[in-house]
Amino acid sequence: MATTKRELSQKTNSAGKSEIIIRLSVGRGMQPRLKTGLFIAPGRFKNGAIIKPRANQVEAAELRTLETTLASLEQFLLNLCTQYPKEKLTREFLSEEVDRYNHPDKYKVSYDDAPRSFFEVTEKFLTSRVLSDWRVKNYRVLFRALARFEGYQRLTGYRSYAIQLETFGADDINAFEAFLREEHALYEKYPDLYAKFPADTRKVRKSRRPLPKGDNTICCTFKRFRAFFNWCNEQGLTDNKPFAKYTGVSSERYGTPYYITTEERDFIARYDLSSRPALAEQRDIFIFHCLIGCRVSDLLRLTPTNIIGGAVEYIANKTKSDRPEVIRVPLHPQAANLVDRYALHSKGRLFPFISPQRYNDAIKEIFTACGITRAVTVLNPTTGREEQRPINEIASSHIARRTFIGNLYKKVKDPNLVGKLSGHKEGSRAFARYRDIDDDMKKELINML
Repeated sequence: MATTKRELSQKTNSAGKSEIIIRLSVGRGMQPRLKTGLFIAPGRFKNGAIIKPRANQVEAAELRTLETTLASLEQFLLNLCTQYPKEKLTREFLSEEVDRYNHPDKYKVSYDDAPRSFFEVTEKFLTSRVLSDWRVKNYRVLFRALARFEGYQRLTGYRSYAIQLETFGADDINAFEAFLREEHALYEKYPDLYAKFPADTRKVRKSRRPLPKGDNTICCTFKRFRAFFNWCNEQGLTDNKPFAKYTGVSSERYGTPYYITTEERDFIARYDLSSRPALAEQRDIFIFHCLIGCRVSDLLRLTPTNIIGGAVEYIANKTKSDRPEVIRVPLHPQAANLVDRYALHSKGRLFPFISPQRYNDAIKEIFTACGITRAVTVLNPTTGREEQRPINEIASSHIARRTFIGNLYKKVKDPNLVGKLSGHKEGSRAFARYRDIDDDMKKELINML
């Protein structure tokens, strides 16, 4: 597990400030010292911590910004250590990545060097931007779908069809949308196409057929596609804006958010699973998850170094390239007890994690074993129709985040305050997916009349 340590250069610049150095421990004998390009007055740096003054609020604000930027850079370096093999992580490679991170404009694709084919551009898009693993994965899903769409067009009468930046228009987007909605039915008819550009690249014995797609999936896919074209416009690769005339689905639709109550959460926490110790471990992780409310991608990355001053601190992996803000959640006593319980058994992480999919499967088992099986109303993601399902059948890791946010919102009823703990920015539209105005809250409002 890679770690970082902050140091301070002995040299000072003309302003009397010293550069902060990060010592990145990749493995035994691999501890490169990397210049950050970030400077601080020596008196404001002690044992790796940034000391902020109480009286000078202007300087304190500058130091808070520096602290956030430094933490984001450290997380960026740690992510590189999970993306590349150790032999790739040389001091020269890491120094260039730090420079790319600090000065992205230097690495923009010039028009003269622009790749010729559409799919060469997609690779440039992925390699020239700082994207989380989660975003890279989702963009690759989009680009493989576009490759299948191009192949499908050629197989069904348009033999010379090729996706091009300059000519891809609203009609192509509509045709691509129709293709996405029919993919689950085309899988058997065009097996070679799906063997070459699989819908699912996870290692399984048999390639999975594409699932039927509803409006929400189409909307999320097209948001990424639109972001790709916006980048191409910014880089001067094309003036084409195909989504300007697209009139299809443009907003996601979600049902009333469902989550477990604090009473159900505590019941699960107390339930005797001693006969199933592996499941009991995953139960403890789920309870901790309900008490800090992060996304599962962030949960899996947490280590003891994220526990600072009685709180867990992290930068959300999903938004670190756009909003690298430190999220700090004070530890609930129950969460602190769980951290202590697994301190000697988690091999460098906070808990003995398994894969996200197996974690989801374990949560369904936990709900079933504990008798948390009440019916909830949900929207079918494909048909858009509401239906009633037992909560244990549809429970997943995301219900922990909804439980954290939903129960907090019932107490304080302030989305901005809760958002400080969940990582949602002020006025976030996505926040509405997590909280519900339930009957108790409605009664409180009526009693105010």
